[in-house]
Amino acid sequence: MQDGDLFAGRDAGGEGRRQTLNAARPLADRLRPSRLADIVGQDHLFGPDGIITRRLAGGGLPSLIFWGPPGTGKTTAARILAADSGLHHEVLSAIGSGVADLRKVFEAAGQRLRAGQGTLLFVDEVHRFNRAQQDAFLPVIEDGTITLIGATTENPSFALNGALLSRAMVCVFKPLDTDALMVLAERAFSHLGVEQPLPDWLMARLAALADGDGRALLGAVDAVAATLLSGQPLPADEDGLDALVQRKAPRYDRDRDGHYDLISALHKSVRGSDPDAALYWLARMLEGGEDPLFLARRLIRMASEDIGLADPQALPLAMAARDAYQMLGSPEGELALAEIAVYLASAPKSNAVYTAYKAARQAARDSGTAAPPMTIVNAPTRLMKDLGHGAGYIYDHDTPEGFSGQNYFPEETGRLSFYRPVERGFEREIARRLDYFVRLRDKRAKEGGV
Repeated sequence: MQDGDLFAGRDAGGEGRRQTLNAARPLADRLRPSRLADIVGQDHLFGPDGIITRRLAGGGLPSLIFWGPPGTGKTTAARILAADSGLHHEVLSAIGSGVADLRKVFEAAGQRLRAGQGTLLFVDEVHRFNRAQQDAFLPVIEDGTITLIGATTENPSFALNGALLSRAMVCVFKPLDTDALMVLAERAFSHLGVEQPLPDWLMARLAALADGDGRALLGAVDAVAATLLSGQPLPADEDGLDALVQRKAPRYDRDRDGHYDLISALHKSVRGSDPDAALYWLARMLEGGEDPLFLARRLIRMASEDIGLADPQALPLAMAARDAYQMLGSPEGELALAEIAVYLASAPKSNAVYTAYKAARQAARDSGTAAPPMTIVNAPTRLMKDLGHGAGYIYDHDTPEGFSGQNYFPEETGRLSFYRPVERGFEREIARRLDYFVRLRDKRAKEGGV
């Protein structure tokens, strides 16, 4: 039975009750589109040249995975597709559902298919099903018993298994941009009976507070409309509007995609020598509730990975920023994190040590148990001396230049080269020193001293 038929066949007072209940429904539900073309902000999916539009024009509805943040139209699109497809519509939430629930749906769908009707199963929060539960979908999707539409806010690459992904088309729902949010706001104000033009600053602030979430926007519009329709004045500024609509916290999941996306943005901003962008992403994460010590650890990593010896002060200063935060806590200690983020972004960059270490690790794995040259092996006992340990070792400080030029690699590998300093920052000086040692080593070899 459809929502609109819920009270069909009741007494004459049913119409009044239906109107009362309709008014009590959330605004987002009352304004839910009934056509794909009316979904805002997802033209890449449902516009004239959208992916799903083209697929539907080609005939048939494939299994789909809708991936995107809350309030972007995933559930609405699934409802419309179900209504338009002519398929029997079943709904499950992965929260609280298990294999037994799936089995009942699949058995009923099989009976329906044998009678000539297909089934569209919409599964909300599909990422919450474990791997075994996800595997249960494979045969019934494969043989056409069901068409699946799964909605998720999680990255399907990590949340869903490969076998399920190979049988479904992933559709990415984007956060609603300002234009889409404005269209939605205008629809909502008109629906609520607010016809007067509203200040540009208020509309812009509503869009900013929504943060790409259409459902959040409609909640804010509802609060503003209620104020106007009750005869009360509008808020005079952004602080008043924020208080009225109970400002939505920035969308940020500390243990999910938002966490990884934003730390990646911070790291790449530092690597890209953009201190302003680094400050922005640092602030976004701190405002979203990220653990400041996690950020401190990542900034330390950036100091050693991306700045390295181009600025030898980067690593100790990053450690100092962590210590400062631990001493001061929030909010005072956050300034130390901001300071080191700017310092690292402004520093000369080199990943020469990072690259060299990776190459050295590979060489270490490849060379197995190759022993060091006997000349540089200690000989703490007479037996070891008699066996030749340490024989021929030259004490570098006894040479005129403090450099013997001996071989320190296993005989099986020969001399290897990993570290190649760049011509930036302090590594210019390191390169000059290493060139000096190369010349001395060549000189010793010609003299036959090593």
